[in-house]
Amino acid sequence: MKKLIFATNNEHKVEEIRNKLGGIFEISTLKEIGCTEEIPEDSGTLEGNALQKAHYLYNNYGCNCFADDTGLEVEVLNNEPGVYSARYAGESKDSEANMDKLLYNLKDKSNRNARFRTVIALIIDGKEYLFEGIAKGIILTERHGSKGFGYDPIFQPDGYNQSFAELTMDEKNRISHRGKAIEKLIEFLSKHENIK
Repeated sequence: MKKLIFATNNEHKVEEIRNKLGGIFEISTLKEIGCTEEIPEDSGTLEGNALQKAHYLYNNYGCNCFADDTGLEVEVLNNEPGVYSARYAGESKDSEANMDKLLYNLKDKSNRNARFRTVIALIIDGKEYLFEGIAKGIILTERHGSKGFGYDPIFQPDGYNQSFAELTMDEKNRISHRGKAIEKLIEFLSKHENIK
């Protein structure tokens, strides 16, 4: 079976991918290939970060691989926090502090339009491919729900009256930015079964 390394140790992400690609590819995590070092991720864009992580793996481990990066882009804040979403309130990557800062920055704003964007970078035999998924919605004025992670309690997707943190994992995956990007990746890989 063909092998692909996913630049993550997030078990949920890995399980989701394995369920959909298990018959075609063997998916391994960073931990499973013995990669314990901190992979650089200092580009100014989501695309740049995803490619940076994928190239690091490809160049150092010589394996076909993919990596993702996600950001929350708020229209009225010039698409902040964007690529800095995880460390919006500081290097500690504290989700509660990040939400507090975002809610504070939006307190006088009537335009609360936002979108989550995920970019997946795939490198196979030295060739790069990018896949993007977008979930549009609004930023709520306070937290709702306890599921999910990151900004989920304050993000309400279009067409729903619940936050991401109030939806079940299945409901969220069907409409989420990451889910859409993964679907594009899977569609591509399924059509290219002949790759090494």
